[in-house]
Amino acid sequence: MRNTKYILIAFLIISLMAGTAISLQASTACDASNITNKPEAELKEYLQKCEEEAAKAQAVLNQTKTEVRSIDGVVKTLQTKITSAEKTIKNKNSLIVELGSEIRTRQARIEELEADIARGKESLAELIRRTNEVGDYTLAEVFLNTKNLSEFYVDIDNYTGIKAELELYFSQIRETQLQTEGEKTQLSEKQNDELDAKYIIEQEKKRIASDQLDQKRLLSAKQSTAKVQEATLAEIQKKAAAIRAELFKLRDAGAIPFEDALKYAQTAERATGVRAAFILGILRQESNLGSNVGRCYLADEEGNGRYISTGGYVDGLMREDAVRQDATAFLALVKKLGRDPYATPVSCPISSTTYGGAMGPTQFIPTTWKGIEASLMTALGVSATDPWNPQHAIMATAVYVQRLGAAKQTYTAEREAAARYYAGGNWATMGLSYAASVLNHAEGFQKNIDFLDQN
Repeated sequence: MRNTKYILIAFLIISLMAGTAISLQASTACDASNITNKPEAELKEYLQKCEEEAAKAQAVLNQTKTEVRSIDGVVKTLQTKITSAEKTIKNKNSLIVELGSEIRTRQARIEELEADIARGKESLAELIRRTNEVGDYTLAEVFLNTKNLSEFYVDIDNYTGIKAELELYFSQIRETQLQTEGEKTQLSEKQNDELDAKYIIEQEKKRIASDQLDQKRLLSAKQSTAKVQEATLAEIQKKAAAIRAELFKLRDAGAIPFEDALKYAQTAERATGVRAAFILGILRQESNLGSNVGRCYLADEEGNGRYISTGGYVDGLMREDAVRQDATAFLALVKKLGRDPYATPVSCPISSTTYGGAMGPTQFIPTTWKGIEASLMTALGVSATDPWNPQHAIMATAVYVQRLGAAKQTYTAEREAAARYYAGGNWATMGLSYAASVLNHAEGFQKNIDFLDQN
């Protein structure tokens, strides 16, 4: 039976190793060994395969970890039983020792009683001998004896009385002896019962310990499998990260390198409490990491503009009225930065009823930038801010959405902040779709950030 059990355990361990080998073999579908200069479509296909493999590997790893926790629970339960058995055995040993002491006490008492009986028997024998001697006197000898007749009969009465007392004493001793022997017998039987119970518990403890050892072997095998699966998953994720990095390189040459964008966003997170992934989500939504900072130029001080590609006229590119003077703010800013106001790209209006004029990678409206400029200079430690400088633009986004509540880092807070970033006071009706897209991008960035933090 024991051999059969060991064979089964060995089979399970080999099965686990085989399963690991299969999972490793399956991961070869995700290949990032030669991705340089590959077309974007091909890279996306590679990335999809890697993400599918990662999802499968994660599912397998999760299952293995569940099994590890289950087996570990069994091992701990068995250990509890072993500890309980050891405690019971210890108590049994104490009771057995105590019973042994009581048995020895009873035995010593029995031996004392036997000694008393032996001494009493000697005294009784002597008394009987003397009584017999007196009984052997003839009447003539009694009269010839120096003692008078009354003294002679007194001796006979004394001997007879002592004999009766001795016989009563012997009877009491024998009764005590029988009682003590009975107690000794009961104690011996109880001691044997405890020894039998102890033996049963010891055998059960051995069986439990054997089962625990088997479970520990399985646990060790599962843990080894989990380590291999974790390494497999990490390798797939590493390949996926390499493909993503290559995809970033394929974006517009004007885009901010992801490594730089992440560094700036993490600096902004430390300064404002706004999640780096959320900041990058806005950057991705607004300009695709800076690859599209606008396709229009300002044409005059009244806020009109033209399309960069066609030169076509844009009526009211920037808002310039009593309510908001975006063109004025824009002209002042670019003058301070030494830029040509009529050759600096800004966003075009998305419809005839809206305005454009948003600046830089995070697409700030000029008057909005002006409103946060003082706080931005403090956060950056600079005397002048530039919305086309990626570091400044990313910090500006963090400062602005911090004011909108994004530093709470909750879903609802970030959702509202993103919607307000896009639609202002109309966020609840016009900004939620934008916010959903931002949060979706942020989720992807967070996965990348977490992976980089762990590797």
